[in-house]
Amino acid sequence: MAKIAILGFGTVGSGVYEVLCRNAAGVSRRAGEPVEVKYILDPKDFSGHPAANLFVKSIDTILQDPEVRVVVETIGGTRFAYPYVKACLESGRSVCTSNKEMVATYGAELLALAKEHGCAFLFEASVGGGTPIITPMHQCLAANVISQVQGIVNGTTNFMLTKMVQENLSFEDALRIAQELGYAETKDPSDDVDGRDACRKIAILSSMVCGHQIYPQNIPTRGIRAITIGDVKAAQRMGCVIKLIAWMKLGKDGSVAAGVEPCLVPRANQLASVDDVFNAVLVKGDMLGDVVFYGKGAGKLPTASAVVADVVDALKNGSKVHDSLFWQPAEPVDGMLTDPTPAAYYVRVAGIAPAVVEAIYGYGKVVDERYDGCSYFVERADEKALAEAARKVEAVGGSVKLVLKRLPEEA
Repeated sequence: MAKIAILGFGTVGSGVYEVLCRNAAGVSRRAGEPVEVKYILDPKDFSGHPAANLFVKSIDTILQDPEVRVVVETIGGTRFAYPYVKACLESGRSVCTSNKEMVATYGAELLALAKEHGCAFLFEASVGGGTPIITPMHQCLAANVISQVQGIVNGTTNFMLTKMVQENLSFEDALRIAQELGYAETKDPSDDVDGRDACRKIAILSSMVCGHQIYPQNIPTRGIRAITIGDVKAAQRMGCVIKLIAWMKLGKDGSVAAGVEPCLVPRANQLASVDDVFNAVLVKGDMLGDVVFYGKGAGKLPTASAVVADVVDALKNGSKVHDSLFWQPAEPVDGMLTDPTPAAYYVRVAGIAPAVVEAIYGYGKVVDERYDGCSYFVERADEKALAEAARKVEAVGGSVKLVLKRLPEEA
């Protein structure tokens, strides 16, 4: 009998308990032994819950019980989760988590602790929710050198952008619906709409690809707050949709570039048809070519199912999983991991005439004119050229309101 503990009984934690209860026979068969929840750690009052006898208030109760072999962490954040997880790993207990912030910030340290103490630190649910991406990358694609990862990894913003396209909604109206449906936080949706959630996820995938810790603070990140109905319609006229794209590139010289930004995605690109709360991650391997992982990126039971799959893996394989799932510690770099490669861009400029915009940005075309400015498509530019153009716009009394890179037609 394998005894486990759950830290945090919110959406995902309660989902893990539900999956383990509903699918107990299947989980036990795959684990090779019965799997049972012995403790649930949560400071709130669950005295009326059917499993009230499982709830405890102190992590020490779990750490002092030798029967507990795997701990599931679904507290979120790092204030409590990080020291709890660290203590569990140091005691030789495997940990399975959905906590993207903790993995993105402390992943290398926690992976090293797991190896050192003969246990597993697994986090499949931290990136794709219910969609497998971590395990395929370090196991199924182990024969490949991965050069690029790009995708839609935040279901909330993808749902909002889909609503803006299909129902002609403003950002504010789309956010309100996402909040009403529980996709976006009611009090503070900034982690989603400002791109921080996606940034943590691409930091984790970048660390896996590069083999050393990549930190979120080094990844240029922009969200979708500046997107307007006018931008959505302009994109449609150009045969594109707007998506929040998280991406990373590994150069032949070992250099790393990464980012999170809203982009113009041509209709022919595989990512253009990913709508609503669905996620899709495209991985480029030198042997396999392109492979896409697609599915629900959030939700109570999809995310919980990924956590429970990690529990089974931890029980069956323990620290052996870290023969392939591992990256080295590294210090944060100075500056940002920008990409110098030229690309095509959509820019929205206010306060100056279209003719002036054309004169500043050069080869391209006006795609939308408004009383307060215009939107312009730049055929080819790099970040340095865009920065210089923005300086010239400001010098003549205008301002750049939005910049969107256009992805290639083929991802």
